[in-house]
Amino acid sequence: MRIGSIVTVALLSLIPASALAAGTPDRHHAGVNARQHRQAARIRDGVQDGTINRAELNRLRADEAAIRAEERVYRQSGDGLTRPEVRDLQHDLNQTSGEIGRATHNDAPR
Repeated sequence: MRIGSIVTVALLSLIPASALAAGTPDRHHAGVNARQHRQAARIRDGVQDGTINRAELNRLRADEAAIRAEERVYRQSGDGLTRPEVRDLQHDLNQTSGEIGRATHNDAPR
């Protein structure tokens, strides 16, 4: 092993783990937003192919708006989203995801 490599490994070992994990809230933030976008695309696809009717669309849009409002409140209360806040948003997104699935697979009149 060359001396440069040894010095690099030694310096990297001195970096505290907390410095390497500094981006953790952003990762959660991106996960929640990415999931919201995927669910919006599922709703859009359901409307386009006729599996989601107007009443279902209005209900799903209201659910999405409520989740966005809750996320906005969480963001205003501090630095990014805490684990409990992410967990709560994921729970709400799980419920909406189930509603999207039910809406796209039921036999409601179009």
